[in-house]
Amino acid sequence: MANDILAIYPGTFDPMTLGHEDMLHRAARMFGRITVAVAIAHHKKTLFTLEERLDMVRQAMQNYPHVQVEPFEGLVTEFAAARGAQVMVRGLRSGTDFDYEFQLAGMNRALRPEIESVFLTPSTPYQHISSTLVREIAMLRGDTAQFVSAGVQQRLSEKLRPAA
Repeated sequence: MANDILAIYPGTFDPMTLGHEDMLHRAARMFGRITVAVAIAHHKKTLFTLEERLDMVRQAMQNYPHVQVEPFEGLVTEFAAARGAQVMVRGLRSGTDFDYEFQLAGMNRALRPEIESVFLTPSTPYQHISSTLVREIAMLRGDTAQFVSAGVQQRLSEKLRPAA
């Protein structure tokens, strides 16, 4: 583990999935410090509030004292630079992700060349999971238990419970 390296793992985490958790558990073994940067996401309509999303990530990472969770808005490269981060962790599930992430990494490097992008692929059981698909399944009253933790599953059920 690179004890002196701060890595940033940015995302919306709407909701936090088992795929996110897998990536964070693995990154936590690689880097001495990790900040999960939860996007305020004014440009997206999120299902969960910022505080709910921060809470979900904190709950998932509660056994990792070297993982911090913070909100951010604006350019993630500026957020990372302001904290002295050397690495940005990004996940790749598919070739489509690679095309987007490759371009994003190039832009981030142009903006902040001192911050390296590191790509991790999810473990096999999580390669197909995305927050967007989990939200859609949940909104259509499907079972999302295999894609999210029990705590997130409970939050989805409460959030999408039909009004009485």
